[in-house]
Amino acid sequence: MNRILKQWLVVALVLGNHSLVLAEPDTNSLPKVEDVLKRVLERAQVEVRNDRDFKSRYAYTRTKVTEYRNSQGKLKNRQEKRSESNPTPPVLPAAYEPSPAQANEDSLTTGKELRQDANGDVKGKPFTKSDFPITDDLLKRFRFEFVGRETIDGRAALVVDFKPASKNLPIRNFKDRFINKAAGRIWVDEGDAALVKADVHLTESVNVIGGLVGAVHKCRYAFERGRTPEGLWFTRRIDWHLEGRQVFTTKSIDGHERRSNVRKVW
Repeated sequence: MNRILKQWLVVALVLGNHSLVLAEPDTNSLPKVEDVLKRVLERAQVEVRNDRDFKSRYAYTRTKVTEYRNSQGKLKNRQEKRSESNPTPPVLPAAYEPSPAQANEDSLTTGKELRQDANGDVKGKPFTKSDFPITDDLLKRFRFEFVGRETIDGRAALVVDFKPASKNLPIRNFKDRFINKAAGRIWVDEGDAALVKADVHLTESVNVIGGLVGAVHKCRYAFERGRTPEGLWFTRRIDWHLEGRQVFTTKSIDGHERRSNVRKVW
């Protein structure tokens, strides 16, 4: 679940004409929904450039921890990776735009579809950033509730809850099994219309076939973004939990990723 998931959650707000449910606790203080949706759409168009500019100008430390537990909750395996990103001034022309594949490299998480390794351990995650292109079909799968406003890092954020629009949504591929049962909350920066954070979970178990035989009982994914002084947004935290059954064995996986020591280098 990574940046395409973030994009998916952000643009989900554009469902102004697809079962959007509004619950405004203070209609006098909240902006017009139409204005918010318009700004979110405009922001979505510059996210690729935002990510490219952050990666090319800022150094940071990336830490990734993955923990595997058995059915009793006992830790069986823990993997930790630490890497440094130290960009140098670009030599590409100013008009350069990254390809979709290059843009996908920005995500803090570059997970792959769920699969089993030789030891039977589950690898990857149910969501990856390249799995969910923004389409009208995707937006129609959810209902949204405008909750209100919160302050995050001293900035106002609009809060929106979402849930599946129906229990009979189309399933065309592996990813649809998860996306059709996803629900949660997102926070949108009121000044920049950028997604600040999200908390997503499955509403019910998902049966899985193929490399992973069994069912995913629980899946929770949360991320949080930070903002640089000049207004570039970046993912600074991702936490996810996956719990499921593989044949006759129940296992769980927890993932934690961080960007720290973020500093401008040019």
